[in-house]
Amino acid sequence: MKPFHVIYEDNHLIVVNKAAGVLVHSDSTGDKTLEDYVKEYIKDKYNKPGEVFLGTVHRLDRPVSGVVIFARTSKALTRMNELFKKRQIQKTYWAITMRKPEKKSGRLTHWLRKDSVQNKTEAFESEVEGAQRADLDYRYVGTLNKHHLIEVNPITGRPHQIRVQLASMGTPIKGDVKYGSPKGNADGSIFLHARRVYFIHPVKKEPLVIKAPVPPNAFWEEFLELDKEEYKEDTLKYLY
Repeated sequence: MKPFHVIYEDNHLIVVNKAAGVLVHSDSTGDKTLEDYVKEYIKDKYNKPGEVFLGTVHRLDRPVSGVVIFARTSKALTRMNELFKKRQIQKTYWAITMRKPEKKSGRLTHWLRKDSVQNKTEAFESEVEGAQRADLDYRYVGTLNKHHLIEVNPITGRPHQIRVQLASMGTPIKGDVKYGSPKGNADGSIFLHARRVYFIHPVKKEPLVIKAPVPPNAFWEEFLELDKEEYKEDTLKYLY
């Protein structure tokens, strides 16, 4: 069984729903990556000889599930990189926490500094040397079975940003022992899911709203009941 499924595909882009536990891009472990799996999929589907071009536009942490965008041409990759640089891609994540945020919505601003040796990010309330500013907006969606669903729209894209910023607010993500969850999940995942992306297609110039189904897990699926509000067409208000 492939650790992903395709949710959008054309000649320029392929967007997949990544399973938790899969690396997006290669690291020191040498484990097979999502990039490898998607290249195999394209090669088999289109009977392509030789090497398949696939550009990694962005990444998700290994224990995180959800939307990952790849470019199928160098032209699309260049243009998608420009959209990310200009913050013209709106990303929405779902996080399940064991604590309820004090405020129902708000913006979090921290300065983040990553320790590459420990693969962990530290958050500071004010600017410090070597740290990068990180901003996100969050909205409390609801509570179910003593757990809480928080919708997050990151404005910047820093390593482990959502994980460490929610933890700094006192609402660590369920299963994320690295950032304060009291207990890990049996499969090594954390309850953070890249739920949705919105952007203007870099070649077709058409608006795209792409939503990734939650993982096939009864715990996740319960929270779909809290998400009754349809995605509004005024997505542009989220672009920065």
